[in-house]
This record gives sequence, structure tokens and C-alpha cells, in this order.
Amino acid sequence: MLEPRIDTERTLFHLTSEEKRVPAYLSLQQPVKANKVTRDTPLEDLNLNWTERDLPEKERTKHVHRLHPYLGKFIPQLVEVFLRKYFEQGQTIFDPFCGSGTALVQANEMGINAIGYDISEFNILLCKAKLEHYDIKQVRSEIFDILAKLRSTIHSREKQTKLWADSPDDFTPVNTDEYMRKWFAPRALNELLTYRYLIEKGNYRYQDLLKVILSRSARSARLTTHYDLDFPKIPQVEPYWCYKHARMCSPVNEAFRFLARYSIDTFHRIEEFSRLWTNARYAIHHADSRNVKLPPIDGVITSPPYVGLIDYHEQHAYAYHLLGLKDRRSEEIGAAANGSGYEAQRQYQANIVKVFQNAVTAIPYGGRLVVIVHDRANLYNEIALKCGVEVDAVLERHVNRRTGRRSNEFFESVFVWRKTA
Repeated sequence: MLEPRIDTERTLFHLTSEEKRVPAYLSLQQPVKANKVTRDTPLEDLNLNWTERDLPEKERTKHVHRLHPYLGKFIPQLVEVFLRKYFEQGQTIFDPFCGSGTALVQANEMGINAIGYDISEFNILLCKAKLEHYDIKQVRSEIFDILAKLRSTIHSREKQTKLWADSPDDFTPVNTDEYMRKWFAPRALNELLTYRYLIEKGNYRYQDLLKVILSRSARSARLTTHYDLDFPKIPQVEPYWCYKHARMCSPVNEAFRFLARYSIDTFHRIEEFSRLWTNARYAIHHADSRNVKLPPIDGVITSPPYVGLIDYHEQHAYAYHLLGLKDRRSEEIGAAANGSGYEAQRQYQANIVKVFQNAVTAIPYGGRLVVIVHDRANLYNEIALKCGVEVDAVLERHVNRRTGRRSNEFFESVFVWRKTA
């Protein structure tokens, strides 16, 4: 049996190209249980190659981790392993690419302070909604109050919100942009716009959470096929053969059923996390991690964007248009729109170096940086050198799932760096 090569002198763990083609040969022992890891757990015991049986989808998307679909997020158990290995309650971790907030949520669950930055305003909205300390009775009241008002408005024949056209039976949307007209059926768009209006006029305490419910519903209510919610290219306006359901399906023409479904699901997820929420401090900033002045931190846990893979603003374009969020896609690092060629790699590498050089200035001597990334272009060894950190370990991890059911298998590296100067 082939086995991973272990360089005990430098504690580097890696796989040959031959072994990467044979996932069954990856492990010398059972995958680690995240809640069993301690500071004394040897790095060589951290088998992170969980299968679906080891770590079911329900556990990977527990409580608020599935508050809203998000491409490219890492699983919370991976974060938990390294929080337990390198940090303790009262310390502060930093995620310069906080994305959907996985690291921040897990840190809070474990009583560890967290700071997150992201260039995407939608990501910041989502993180804040996940980490809010909710009054459960109040949040339940607001979620179902706005839903009841929406239902009443939909069934009313009176022009209550001025979002409707001259005739209440005419669902032609008004006060919106071309993108929204293109991607939503008239009735669906009016229901979404009415819900947005009710958020703005309802004096609700938890508006960020209601906006997340609205965004999640808008994602599902778009004119797209059921099997292509992640990467729709053009609106689907005619019936089509659905590969997901193995039958003819029609495009969605209303949004209320999604708003109702996700309202219930959101409340249950918030309620579940509220039993785990701690009073650990957290701060979430809509800013560029390359040039912000950071407060003292104890270390970093992050999963940077992969070069040329995902356009993080574009995946939530519907939310930017619907909620009027500021679009800063030109500042994204590694955006798919920039490609993955040599020049794109060099730009990506230079920008990632700036992020980590900035982070290192706020970390004490001996502090750890845990960086999870699919480094197929072999950029991170040079990044480490330019940031002045020492490589403690590089663990290769076989990924057959991220956070959802449908995902291609790949390999990612877990870089463990240590500040030594």
C-alpha cells in the first residue's frame, strides 16, 4: 500500500502525484474527530480526510453555517481542529477573508474572540446576521410578522406600497433595474420588492437577518433551471427538461413560497446557534485586509480565494441589485474574471503577500497562521518566504465535500506558519 511521505525533520506532510490519484491510500489512521483535538495532539495525527460517513452533510452545515448558500467556504470542523490546536478562550483570531463567517462563528462557539475583514459587502451582511446575539422571542416575532404582512399585501387588491403598477392585477414591477427585470418573473419580483419595502418601513430590530432571508429567497426565485442555481448563464423563461428532477419543469414565477420556507429554516438555525453562542468579542469590517491597521491578534485562520476560480461579487449579484449593496469587485483578489494565467498568478501572489505581511505585524512572536488553500499553482511557499514566517507544517487534505452535496473532489493544503521574527 502506498503511504503519504512524512518528512519528520521539517514536519511537512505531502503526497506524490501518484498518491493524489489514489484517495484510498491517503490515511494511516481514522480521520480525526474535531472535538477531540487538544494542544497536545501531534500534527501527524491530524488526518483531515473526512468522508461523507465520517462527517455527514448535516454536521458540515450545522446551525447558522447554512443560513445562506455560499460557494467556496470551508467546513467548520476544519476550523475547529486548528482553533483547538493553537488557540484558547480569551485569545483573538483574525480572518482577513472572512467570507460567509465560518471561522468567526466557530471561534465564537468556542469562546475565542474573532476579527473578520472582507471586501464584499454581502459577506459582511451575512457574517453580522450569523453572529448577532438574538433575543429569540423578538427575532421569531419579526421573522413571522413580516411574512404575515407580505401575505396580506399579496392577497390585497389595494395599492398599499406604491411598488405595484396602476392595476393591482398587473404584476409589472416598478422602481427596479434591468438586471432584476431580466432575472425574475414579474410576480416574483414584486413579492421580493414588497418584502424589501416592509423591511425598510417596518422598524425591525433585526433587519440584517431579514435581508439574508430575502437574498436567499431571491436566489431560489430567479429565472433559472433547478439544477443550475450556482452558475446560471441566461434566464430560463420556457419549460425545460430538469436533470435534477428527471422531468419537465417550469421556471419559477413567484417568491413567497421561498420566503416562507426560508423564514422557518432561518429561525430554527438561529435558535440552535443561540444555545451555543458565547459572549466572546467579535468585529466584522467591510474593508481591504491589504492596508487596514489591525489591533493586536494572536493568530490567523483563513481560507483565501483561489486564483481564477470564483467571482465572489458575481455569485451574489442578485443580492447586490436587490439590496443596493456597494459593488467592489474590482478589488477582489484572484477573481475568476482575471483568469488563472501567469500574470494573474503573479498579481494574486503579490496581493496575498500584502495581506499576510499586514497580519504578521499584529501577531506576537510564535503566533500561528493557518491558511487553507488549493495551491495548484504552487504559490504559497514563496508567499511564506516573503511574509517572513516559518513553515511548521503543510498538511495535504483530500476534499470530497465542502459544505454541500454536489462538489467535485480535489486536494487542498493546510499551511501552518509561525511568526519567528
